[in-house]
Amino acid sequence: MKPLRSIAIFGAVGALVAAVALPAYAATKPAESATTIQQLAAVDAQSLVVASAATAAPLSRGTFTATTPDEIAKKKAEEAAAARAASVAKTAGFDIGNYALVAPGSGEVRYPLPQGSYTEGRTIGGGHNGVDMLAPQGTPIYAAAAGVVRASAESIGGYGVCVMIDSVVGGQRVQTTYGHMTYGSRQVQAGDTVAAGQLIGVVGSTGRSTANHLHFEVWVNGGLMEPYSWLAANAG
Repeated sequence: MKPLRSIAIFGAVGALVAAVALPAYAATKPAESATTIQQLAAVDAQSLVVASAATAAPLSRGTFTATTPDEIAKKKAEEAAAARAASVAKTAGFDIGNYALVAPGSGEVRYPLPQGSYTEGRTIGGGHNGVDMLAPQGTPIYAAAAGVVRASAESIGGYGVCVMIDSVVGGQRVQTTYGHMTYGSRQVQAGDTVAAGQLIGVVGSTGRSTANHLHFEVWVNGGLMEPYSWLAANAG
């Protein structure tokens, strides 16, 4: 009985020691708590980028060219106009290397008839010094370039009702002629100053003409130009 009583006593003492020691050990273990971003940053500085301190890398404006939408559109228009001019020149058989006086589409040179209102007829050759732009009677005719009206009359030789305008385009002397207008349609007189795109009359079939059309001529520094190509190169 004594050995059993000793074992029981030693067991009770061991249990008592464990019961007292375990809470004490647990109390000495650091309590876990939520880790903040700042604490993480202190441990590993490379793992955090503070938004308020972040700055964009400076741009070197010498490494790129800023282009506005308007500049892009203008460039595309110029390229398209140049392509059209080259196509017209190839079809007509004329070298237009010296035809361009201003940037196509700049507005300094305008088509004398509204785009889409006419059909291209014959061009220069065989004593014919202009192009025949076939259009219905009454189609408005506009000044191709700003200038001064040199002549305006109800009858000028084979031109019939006609207006002639002297201009300076790209520093070059340019003369344009508009023939076969309708009687009484002239909107300008000799000596008048006109703007590019200004109404000067309407299409007719006066003078030496067999159908409604505009006879349009272009002379640059006294030299005859092929008008379709000249318009394509300068009006776009």
